Amino acid sequence: MNRQQIDALVKQMNVDTAKGQVDARVQQIVVRLLGDLFQAIEDLDIQPSEVWKGLEYFTDAGQANELGLLAAGLGLEHYLDLRADEADAKAGVAGGTPRTIEGPLYVAGAPETVGFARMDDGTETGKIDTLIIEGTVTDTDGKIIENAKVEIWHANSLGNYSFFDKSQSDFNLRRSILTDADGKYVALTTMPVGYGCPPEGTTQALLNKLGRHGNRPSHVHYFVSAPGFRKLTTQFNIEGDEYLWDDFAFATRDGLVATAVDVTDPAEIQRRGLDHAFKHIIFNIELVKDAAAAPSTEVERRRASA
Repeated sequence: MNRQQIDALVKQMNVDTAKGQVDARVQQIVVRLLGDLFQAIEDLDIQPSEVWKGLEYFTDAGQANELGLLAAGLGLEHYLDLRADEADAKAGVAGGTPRTIEGPLYVAGAPETVGFARMDDGTETGKIDTLIIEGTVTDTDGKIIENAKVEIWHANSLGNYSFFDKSQSDFNLRRSILTDADGKYVALTTMPVGYGCPPEGTTQALLNKLGRHGNRPSHVHYFVSAPGFRKLTTQFNIEGDEYLWDDFAFATRDGLVATAVDVTDPAEIQRRGLDHAFKHIIFNIELVKDAAAAPSTEVERRRASA
């Protein structure tokens, strides 16, 4: 079939057969994607067995709850960020901390504090370096933003996330910090490590077919929001990780690379209320003011909640 015949067939099957109320947007998307799929079947001579194996793959990936991971690994989530950047530019929105992917491992409902939070539950004390992350939230003119909500989450020393890893306590390494009167937030936590896709999982199975690894560098995720400002979804990746610029999820971006500095000065250690050396990262955040013509930064998607 040529494309004209394909489009006519798709219309006949999925438009002309409509008898009830139609969601025009869903219909538009389904018709377009089916037409593109049918055209790919023609162009690539995709065989019936390959079609059914593909459907079986998506069934398995859904049952394994890995479709969100797959979206990151194939670059779909990064592509959406690039489109959002372009939409912002066309709307005249500029500046602010760069966005990057959310990933599939956010959990709503983390404990909320003002100014400071300890994120870890102490089970890895002595097994991995202590980390202090701090920064100031401002607007693009440098004016501090008090009561900005800074949601932070990251992996433990094994590259695993609480809630999804049932061996960890509830909300381990997950906190929401409201900035203080100086616009500052401080998180006392542990050094995260990068992770790899489950080696026997569906995402890694496809990456293997593509000759790709499934590893992420050490990183920390953020949601940052405040009334009158555009919500920011971002993360920083940590300098020195071998996968820093070879992130399978394509999340590393200029402006989102942080350096962990070793702090050994006894006076500073004491000032922080610690009894041992620690690593220190400064990650300041700039939020962009809301504008009527600006595209929304809120993304509706299913997220875990605990």
